[in-house]
Amino acid sequence: METAQPHEIEPEVEGEEAGHPVKPLELFFDLVFVFALTQVTGFMSDDPTWAGVGRGLLILAALWWAWGAYAWLTNEIDPDEGSARLAMFGAMAAMFVAALAVPHAFDTDAVLFGFAYFAVRLMHIVLFAEATPNVDVRQAAFRLARTAIPGPALLVVAGFLDGWAEIALWLAALGIDYAGPYVFGVRGFSVSAEHFAERYGLIVIIALGESIVAIGIGAAGLELGPTLVLAAVLGLALACALWWAYFDIVALLVRRRLVEARGHERARLARDTFSYLHLPMFAGIVLVALGAKKVLGHVDDPLETVPAVALCAGVALYLLSHDAMRYRSVRSVNPRRCLAAAVSLALLPAATRVDGVVALALVAAVCVTFVAYEALRFRDARARLRTAV
Repeated sequence: METAQPHEIEPEVEGEEAGHPVKPLELFFDLVFVFALTQVTGFMSDDPTWAGVGRGLLILAALWWAWGAYAWLTNEIDPDEGSARLAMFGAMAAMFVAALAVPHAFDTDAVLFGFAYFAVRLMHIVLFAEATPNVDVRQAAFRLARTAIPGPALLVVAGFLDGWAEIALWLAALGIDYAGPYVFGVRGFSVSAEHFAERYGLIVIIALGESIVAIGIGAAGLELGPTLVLAAVLGLALACALWWAYFDIVALLVRRRLVEARGHERARLARDTFSYLHLPMFAGIVLVALGAKKVLGHVDDPLETVPAVALCAGVALYLLSHDAMRYRSVRSVNPRRCLAAAVSLALLPAATRVDGVVALALVAAVCVTFVAYEALRFRDARARLRTAV
């Protein structure tokens, strides 16, 4: 359905608080998350099966939720104040250990991953309760503790199991942890819209950068012939198109809607649009990175089924998550984005039959064509939206 275009989102908002800029410590914290993303991509690349990808996505969901928890935390407190800085360093250490354990998070290092992840989540709740002077925020943090502590604790137990029992406990743990903000709500949290939008925008850039790193890793040790160089450039072009698709319209639209909202409505919008709906977008980025990385090793051969699905479905998931965010924010969808996602999925049969470099070229062409069309067709609307934001 064709509904509200960017130029129809009126009126401009006045009176928004200045907010606070993203601090260097927050970006420093994100470096650990970058490493964790690299580990997840490597995990799936080493086991490019349905089971391997499924486990990788479970790990990604856990790491994403932990990162998002600290994004909410630093939105409320100054991480550079007093003991908060040391506590953030402690959380970084725990997250780093969890990232180190990712390659064997379901076997030899399962217990280590569980304990490290539990520590990350526990320190988040403790720091939230201790570092903020706002009583409403402390009460909101204590409400979330009902799920933010028992959920991750199940991952420790899961580390002592294997097979389907371990997977079932992982699903239960993540289900409990993710359900907390929805079941108990986010009333009491005060969201600085500008800081929140900037924080998540930066982590999207980091994730897309990790996909470029994955391409570089995929090319390591291989002879840099013309076909391999072409594949690497196509992978970069795809990453650029994905960046454009998010930051040219979606990020501006979601940010503006967040600025417009007030109080509890803003907190709910931040929870739904950023904490929940950015996860499938991140999953799409990681899947695309996996597919592109595998292409580098099979430029002259067809992709196996799982990497082909990762490449094509990853792009589709990335684009469809944009429409989900758009619908939650302004109750409209972008049919062109849906069409691009459908075309990407339709390329799947071809991706398993043509050379890897051709498959990558086709998927990149879909994304580049889509962003080029929108950039030219809606140039004036984009300019007005940028001016309003």
